[in-house]
Amino acid sequence: MEGENFKALVVKALSDLPAEFRNKLENIDVVVQERPAPTQLAKLGLKRGETLLGLYEGVPHTERTRGYNMALPDKITIFQRPIEAKCRCEKEIAEEIKRVVCHEIAHHFGIDDETLWRIESEKLRKRANEEKYRF
Repeated sequence: MEGENFKALVVKALSDLPAEFRNKLENIDVVVQERPAPTQLAKLGLKRGETLLGLYEGVPHTERTRGYNMALPDKITIFQRPIEAKCRCEKEIAEEIKRVVCHEIAHHFGIDDETLWRIESEKLRKRANEEKYRF
C-alpha cells in the first residue's frame, strides 16, 4: 500500500475516535514509520523479527503531575509494514490500524497492556459467541 494511503487510514482512525477521547488528546504526535527501529525493539525487549505494530512513548495522563508542562509531545508510532504483513486486504489493514491506534491511545490514558489484552480478549469472545448464534 502506498504510504499516503496508509497515513490516510491512520488519520481516519484518529478522526473516528469518540469525541470524549479525541478532545482529550493533548501534546501528542501520531506518526507512521515503515518498520520499528532496532532501538525501539530493544527498548521493549523484543528481538529482530518479533512483531511490533504500534508504540506509545511518553508520559501517560495517569502519571502526569500538576507541574507537567513544557514537555516534549508524547509520540504514537504506527508501523506500516508489520500491519500490512498481518493483513490480507485493505479492509483488514484499516481495521487493524483502528485497533492499533485505539490500543496506543489507551496507553496515553494510562491503561497497561495486561488490561488491554483482557479487554480485547473479552471482545473477541463476545464476537465469537454472537457469530455462533447468527443464522
